[in-house]
Amino acid sequence: MTSHQFAQIGVVGLAVMGSNIARNFARRGHTVAVYNRSAEKTQALMDQHGSEGNFIASESIEDFVASLERPRRALIMVQAGPATDAVINQLADAMEPGDIIIDGGNSLYTDTIRREEAIRARGLHYVGAGISGGEEGALNGPAIMPGGTKEAYESLGPLLESVSAQVDGTPCCAHIGADGAGHFVKMVHNGIEYADMQVIGEAYQLLRDAAGYSPAEIADIFREWNTGDLDSYLVEITAEVLSQVDAETGKPLVDVIVDAAGQKGTGRWTVKAALDLGIPVTGIGEAVFARALSSSLAQREAAQGKLASGALADAPADRAEFVEKVRRALYASKIVAYSQGFDEINAGAAEYGWELDRGSIATIWRGGCIIRARFLNRIREAYERNPQLPALILDDYFREQVTECVDAWRDVVVTATRLGIPAPVFSSSLAYYDGLRAERLPAALIQGQRDFFGAHTYRRTDKDGSFHTLWSGDRSEVQS
Repeated sequence: MTSHQFAQIGVVGLAVMGSNIARNFARRGHTVAVYNRSAEKTQALMDQHGSEGNFIASESIEDFVASLERPRRALIMVQAGPATDAVINQLADAMEPGDIIIDGGNSLYTDTIRREEAIRARGLHYVGAGISGGEEGALNGPAIMPGGTKEAYESLGPLLESVSAQVDGTPCCAHIGADGAGHFVKMVHNGIEYADMQVIGEAYQLLRDAAGYSPAEIADIFREWNTGDLDSYLVEITAEVLSQVDAETGKPLVDVIVDAAGQKGTGRWTVKAALDLGIPVTGIGEAVFARALSSSLAQREAAQGKLASGALADAPADRAEFVEKVRRALYASKIVAYSQGFDEINAGAAEYGWELDRGSIATIWRGGCIIRARFLNRIREAYERNPQLPALILDDYFREQVTECVDAWRDVVVTATRLGIPAPVFSSSLAYYDGLRAERLPAALIQGQRDFFGAHTYRRTDKDGSFHTLWSGDRSEVQS
């Protein structure tokens, strides 16, 4: 490669994700600058994959920046947190006004807001880009959710779109919104992923413990489900995991895996942000708590044989009928999880002044990402019909779908309760649904209680204004 050639984009951080996305860019015909703090990783990429395209390897940040065409575009793929801040500062010191720094890690969106403001003050563009799809997606086509300025996206967008997943000829990448919007949407994506995985797990446990199916039989059930409305990446891989046999013991692999689920924090972030925004994401919240409970191994061991189950019911008499009920309960609960996630996205847009297009976000999620599913086309269509849709579950299509599922959903939650099988996302999603459709909620009583002990006042149904009852006096009512 001659010295006058420049790279269209550079990648800093060459662990598996960074290495794979650099290879993805190169395979698409782009010249890619690569740099890693450890030169050995840079050399390993060149030795193992240098033949896949045009790479320019550098041993210093300064040389890396010098190898980029203007405006320079540098994608950071390092661990979120202080490491990201360190690389940002190194790049910013070596760059010139108009250059673009892209953070492709799982950064907390408030950090991205802070960083974008600081970098903008230095005359540079900062793009927080959520990237979903794991190692395979990074190499073969992820879903990409970039934030930042529209000007930055004009320069960067065609590159990102070229390496993203494609569905029906449409890239799974689009400009999301200003500053932290991209990382916020990616965070909510991961929260929905938590709920999706947990409710699939609950369906598996019900089919096994209530209906008595083996993991291999449940794998076949999930394969069948994957041909219909539940067609999705997560349902597909669930069948693969359940059909895997452990070579050492001959048992189903799922039976030799410790039942303690890990988490890297994005699900918790989603719940924390929802609490701050006042948005009920009960399915996501219960999924996060279910992982925490699964990892409380000492407590669970101490509880074995000590906590009474109460009188338990018999298993369902008609197994085939129960399978169909679980399928419907799973579908309804997934709809609630997505509806709640898009509620949070809408609230985030209002809070931070982002112009977020929920239909466009659903389009991005159709391919490359972990929650990709057939019914994301339906979500896109719902927001095309009504961009101001107050809740996804109120769209005619999804409302009708849940209506068809609700009787089975109730039966499954009752069955789980009567058999002592935990189903936190199934049950909390149903409770949310019932709360949403209820004409009156006990919040009226709670407001009365709050007024009694704290004089917090309440509003009335029959006239305007705020009121307080003199609970410690003659209990007459005064207007506040």
